[in-house]
Amino acid sequence: QVQLVESGGGLVQAGGSLRLSCAASGRTVSNYVMGWFRQAPGKEREFVAAIRWSGGITIYADSVKGRFTISRDNAKNTVYLQMNSLKPEDTAVYYCAATVKTITTLRALFDYWGQGTQVTVSS
Repeated sequence: QVQLVESGGGLVQAGGSLRLSCAASGRTVSNYVMGWFRQAPGKEREFVAAIRWSGGITIYADSVKGRFTISRDNAKNTVYLQMNSLKPEDTAVYYCAATVKTITTLRALFDYWGQGTQVTVSS
């Protein structure tokens, strides 16, 4: 199994930036796909971005493309989500997730989840 711990959330004004981190432990994640999802109150948890650990192939939701960047540090077993040009609609709890399956946007295919970190963007 894999344990995931998110950090880096907080309060930021619209147009600002935050970098979220997800530290993975328990097993080697070299063959995993890592993803970020977010959930706002009253809404379904939605896909944000994903990266294949080996090779670094990435995919993004249309709503964040060009503003967010997902990356990973092999030595630290950590995945990052750099969030720029933040908007109030980005406000949500952000979750890190992992799967040994193919790179995907589908929530149901991710097997491991962190506890989440709150991101609040003020207007």
